[in-house]
Amino acid sequence: MPKKLKIAILIMGAGTSSRMKAIKQLLPWGDSTFIGNALKNAQSSKASTVLTVLGAYAAKIKKVTDFSATQAVLNPNWKMGLGNSIAFGTKQLLEQDQDYDGILVMLADQPLIDEPYLNTLIDTFSNSENSIVATKYDNRVGVPAIFRKIHFDALQELNSDYGAKEIIKTHLKDVLSISADGKELDIDTKDEYEKVRRDLDSGD
Repeated sequence: MPKKLKIAILIMGAGTSSRMKAIKQLLPWGDSTFIGNALKNAQSSKASTVLTVLGAYAAKIKKVTDFSATQAVLNPNWKMGLGNSIAFGTKQLLEQDQDYDGILVMLADQPLIDEPYLNTLIDTFSNSENSIVATKYDNRVGVPAIFRKIHFDALQELNSDYGAKEIIKTHLKDVLSISADGKELDIDTKDEYEKVRRDLDSGD
């Protein structure tokens, strides 16, 4: 059995989704939306806390998303990019509780990332000595990824549009990467969104 570690999930939902020409966080997904789906999977995982960072469209997102059982914070500097929002969210988490063993960073626009995969990340992290457990892509590793306490300062110092992958790149020897079996797909354009929905509808 994996050790029981205290893990917080940080859902990144602050961006403008400029390439999508729509509010990506609120695109329909199943009986919910991208951000609602991310929230549901995070809340049903083994994580002890879930915090969503909002920015662009925060009022519209809050109007149609149930954050009552969790926390959502507004990053006033969301325009400074993903790294800034991760730093903001990490600070919010650690102001409330210093005792997290790890922080799992995930994106609202990876709708195939589900509860079983989040639990696989958490279990792998709990059973390993690695300071980062990250998701394997074709030619890189990235989020969703869990960062051990040793990286919390670096997470709080991010301030660019590159996000957590900069920390991963700097500490590659400490990274254990696992495959998400295609669930890692992130959706940036309307065409990608329509294709994924078609594939799901046809059972691919």
